[in-house]
Amino acid sequence: MMTKPAPKYRAPALDKGLDILELLASAHKPLSIVEISEGVGRSRGEIFRMLQVLEERDYLARTEGDGGYSITPRLFLLAMEQPPVKSAIEAALPVMHRLAETTEQACHLVVPSRDQIVVIARADPPGEIALVVRIGHRRPMSQSTSGHVLLAFQDEQLREHWLDIIAGQEADLDRKKLVRQLAQVRNQGYACARSHVVDAVTDLSAPVLQHGRAVCALTVPFIAQRASAQTQQRTIAALCKATAEISDILHYGTATQKR
Repeated sequence: MMTKPAPKYRAPALDKGLDILELLASAHKPLSIVEISEGVGRSRGEIFRMLQVLEERDYLARTEGDGGYSITPRLFLLAMEQPPVKSAIEAALPVMHRLAETTEQACHLVVPSRDQIVVIARADPPGEIALVVRIGHRRPMSQSTSGHVLLAFQDEQLREHWLDIIAGQEADLDRKKLVRQLAQVRNQGYACARSHVVDAVTDLSAPVLQHGRAVCALTVPFIAQRASAQTQQRTIAALCKATAEISDILHYGTATQKR
């Protein structure tokens, strides 16, 4: 097994802070000082001051009662201000609102984050029935329709790199099966699969492309409604039209007129 090369430079205090943030970002509940200490492999004395500083800078918050620590949305909000992400949201939101109104379905925009996907924007339909996914929601890339789209529409080298990261997190990953699924998604231009989370929901997802690569995925959690004339196939067509429009805006600065 290849050993990981030693870092060229060390910044111990920064290492401690990043270790804490990464641990809490992956935690499903607030963690005590003891749990954080064990999780990052450092003594309570080593991390106490770091926790105080991160809390003062609003990267961490303590729950009432047991005083467990959890990560705040501050890092997420900082990431949302990055030009590529901000540009994608600004380009997508008007199109997403039109899509939600046309299809009578909710939709959300997703970007990759290591081996996961994260929702960065959403649009709700005018009706009362829809599956709405909150902004900031995360899910393993291999276990989401949006993630399959992001993986499918990458160059081979980057896709293999992401698959290596995913395989490192998921010991039971069937990589060959996943690669076959990705090829099918790429061939048809979109993904359509039963929701991994909610019964009676079909996830429809298509890529927003820049230079042939998916920078994000637009997803509709489709719910069939008896009172609606919108079918799954009509929704797929509207979704693909929407992602093509967003891709054009990102590439040209404005939507091109389709002939």
